[in-house]
Amino acid sequence: MDVLLLSRFQFAFATMVHFLFIPLTLGLVILLALWETQYVLTGDETYKKMVKFWGKIFLINFALGVVTGINLEFQFGTNWSRFSSYAGDVFGSLLAIEATVAFFLESTFLGVWIFGWTRISPRLHALSIWLVALASNVSAFWIIVANAWMQHPVGYVMRNGRAELEDFFALITNVFAWHQCIHTLCASYILAGFLVMGVSAWHLLQNPESVLFSRSFAYGAGFSFLLSLVVIAQGHLHGEHVAHVQPAKFAAMESLWETKTWAPVTALVIPSEDEEKNLFEFLAIPGTLSFLAFRTPEAEVKGLKAWPKDERPPVLLTSMGFRIMLFLGFLFPLLSGFAWFKRHSISNYPRFMKLLVFAIPLPYLAIQSGWIVTEVGRQPWVVYGLLRTSKAVSPISVSQVAASLGAFALLYSLFVALYILLLIQAASQNPDQPQMKSV
Repeated sequence: MDVLLLSRFQFAFATMVHFLFIPLTLGLVILLALWETQYVLTGDETYKKMVKFWGKIFLINFALGVVTGINLEFQFGTNWSRFSSYAGDVFGSLLAIEATVAFFLESTFLGVWIFGWTRISPRLHALSIWLVALASNVSAFWIIVANAWMQHPVGYVMRNGRAELEDFFALITNVFAWHQCIHTLCASYILAGFLVMGVSAWHLLQNPESVLFSRSFAYGAGFSFLLSLVVIAQGHLHGEHVAHVQPAKFAAMESLWETKTWAPVTALVIPSEDEEKNLFEFLAIPGTLSFLAFRTPEAEVKGLKAWPKDERPPVLLTSMGFRIMLFLGFLFPLLSGFAWFKRHSISNYPRFMKLLVFAIPLPYLAIQSGWIVTEVGRQPWVVYGLLRTSKAVSPISVSQVAASLGAFALLYSLFVALYILLLIQAASQNPDQPQMKSV
């Protein structure tokens, strides 16, 4: 293995572990804000109990998200110094805004929320969690804008071999960024809804009369159902945009080798990059890919052979990741929709409730698959069309990266194990017991 491959493994591993925590933070904080607002408006103590119960899970998730995210920005200096030198003027400015504005706002008002239950008025306390929700989602926006610049660079000018910021407004109005932001945030909300649904279903199987978990279940189901419909519609628009600005990624997503009109969508493929063809295809529907990309079945879609081999993304990972994401994306509205429409009689469907418990990991899988498509599909470019990944890595030794990769693998594996343990412990507690303490 060389420095490039090891550095890619390290950053991918650290990022994927970090992103186990971020989506739940983004989605669950919205639900907490809604529930606390309901408590303030109605005085219903059940909503307060909901906030405190789910707030414990939120805080566990938030803390590990912060811990695992700290090192990612350092890796731009240690493992990807040439990328930082090339794009730091653009990329660094966006990360600086995220850290100095959004994250500080988020952490400040989270402290107010944690310690302010008896120190400030209920209205101010509810306002503090809304500010946390706003700041966390704004934080995600700035990070996604930075990533979207790597996907579709705009607003820059090349000077002395470096990309320098020229038009900040172009950065924040980048169409790719807005597609990516909406898609990521909605997927995060779905994940939060499914976790709330699944944990609530587990408790309702023990106690069908629980008002707290009946209410939580209904919120989780409705939240997931609504946002899963949004994701399907917006995902189609995002795919259209990818077909225009990242056509090689689009071809890899569908494992399309030959440039053709009436290009099909194929449900399942096994591609062979060596032979430049699909070894297996199942259920290919002619014209559908052309229509989805360019709104007419007769449109020409470029195949992978239109690019040299060294400019094509890894096809198997990109294609499989896309199909997993797509399959789960259509499964989620079916599960959450049934849960929503049967929410008042959900106890009559114990097998379905057990299914929802086991479905908790599925949104995590969908989100991770989506990011594999996004990042692997961008290869061999770290900045699409401008800077190859091989030119972005730091001039360091294999032994240095191997040592840090091993340390990250061990440490982050412990974090994941700790997270699962704490999450199960917090989620299995009975919030109606008198010994429950405030978060």
